Amino acid sequence: MRELKKKDKMIVYKKSKRTLSLSTFWFICFATLLFISCQEKQTLPDPLEAGWKGEAVCQVLVENDKLRTLKCTFAPGVGHEKHYHAPHFGYTLTGSVFRITDDKGTREVNVKTGTYFSKDTETWHEVVNIGDSTAVFLIMEPK
Repeated sequence: MRELKKKDKMIVYKKSKRTLSLSTFWFICFATLLFISCQEKQTLPDPLEAGWKGEAVCQVLVENDKLRTLKCTFAPGVGHEKHYHAPHFGYTLTGSVFRITDDKGTREVNVKTGTYFSKDTETWHEVVNIGDSTAVFLIMEPK
């Protein structure tokens, strides 16, 4: 019977060791992803800081302790270099066709006048106006 108990203990020990290793693995994965996402935010500019070929594309319309509202204008051929967004709401004053690159890949999107969008998590993207009309957006960021 002792031998059986030793074997049982050994099996339990091996299982707990395996679980610990798996737990450690997942912890390391989570910590690495968290570190990378923090690094991404720290190295990418926000929408106001990002521009296009050294030129600003957004201006502050309103900023206070609760809200920042940006107006971003993109002539044909003008884009917005890779940047991050805090949670925000956006409204399209004047639309156009854009090439958008983000964590989902690259795609072309016809952004119509009067459409709106929102994100409740931090995101990143870069865009280029590939249409033939100037596009204008309002971006509202709660603080």
